[in-house]
Amino acid sequence: MQRQVFGVPAMRPSTTTTGDRSVPAAAPAPPRAGTGRTAALLVLFVAATIISLAGPGAALHGTGEAAAPGAHWVTLLRVLLFAAVCVQVGEVIAPWLARRVPRAPELLPRGWSAAAAWGGAVAALGLALIVAAGNLVPSRLADMDLADLYRTRDGLLALLEVDAFLVAALLARSRRPAAQALPLAAIAVAEALRAHPATEDGPLLGSALTLVHFTCAALWAGGLLHVLRMVRLWRALEPAAGAELLARYARGAAGLLIALTVTGVCSTLRRMPPGTVLDQLTSTAYGRTLLAKVLLVAVASALALCARRRLRHAADPLTACTPARFEVLTLGLTVVVTALLTALPVPIRW
Repeated sequence: MQRQVFGVPAMRPSTTTTGDRSVPAAAPAPPRAGTGRTAALLVLFVAATIISLAGPGAALHGTGEAAAPGAHWVTLLRVLLFAAVCVQVGEVIAPWLARRVPRAPELLPRGWSAAAAWGGAVAALGLALIVAAGNLVPSRLADMDLADLYRTRDGLLALLEVDAFLVAALLARSRRPAAQALPLAAIAVAEALRAHPATEDGPLLGSALTLVHFTCAALWAGGLLHVLRMVRLWRALEPAAGAELLARYARGAAGLLIALTVTGVCSTLRRMPPGTVLDQLTSTAYGRTLLAKVLLVAVASALALCARRRLRHAADPLTACTPARFEVLTLGLTVVVTALLTALPVPIRW
């Protein structure tokens, strides 16, 4: 039987002949995490912490709006939830793309899906407990009515997300990890329904827009993260296959950006009528945070364009990985800001 390396069958080592003896040739060692990757993770961790703790107060400053109780905790938990979804979606879509690349190595990076799913389950459970406490951060068990989770729409959606993450964690360790796409789809639907209560005008349209937006965002951020991990692992074995994988992803990402832009604009106009958008982008907490998100997406789009040009015109197409890494970092910050956006009060329609 073949050995398992990074969760997939390893290539059999070749042999070299020394005199009359056959000596196994050393298999290419997988690259180790460098200081750049560590620094990027540290930046994201610090940004998530600062934005979660100070973001709600900073966004609400001078607007006259009241902060929702426990907004910083909700932001932090949603950062974990969104990041978990992105990681898992990436590990589903990137291998699917790799199977369509000629001469692609069989090696895959070490899977992060199981750990991400357990982290997402913890975050979803924390959000469910907040719902059980009447959308307040509970300080003791008596503050929570767990039975209320089964009687309310928000409670059922929160429980659905917890269960979906648990199922995804189990499937991540199965022989068909791609099957975790089903519970991930359930989480996306739950998030879309949660963001648009039945009392809202046209809730189904709003949920449909959010579902497409949420799915495309997860595919963009998570897909690029895992594609870059695969390219890094393949660089010494099949650099041409790595460049082809990155190019295939880039072609799909262009469509994702268009869908994100269209659904984002439509959702914004549903929240803010056209005549009030410019004013609310600076005078409301939701508008300020949305503006920050738009700027981050614009930076990520510029980095994606730079990477795509290098893929087409550079002597070494894999130099596109440099702007793509900064793109991943920018998308990570966008996920954090998006989590903050969900914890802020929705602007009043004027």
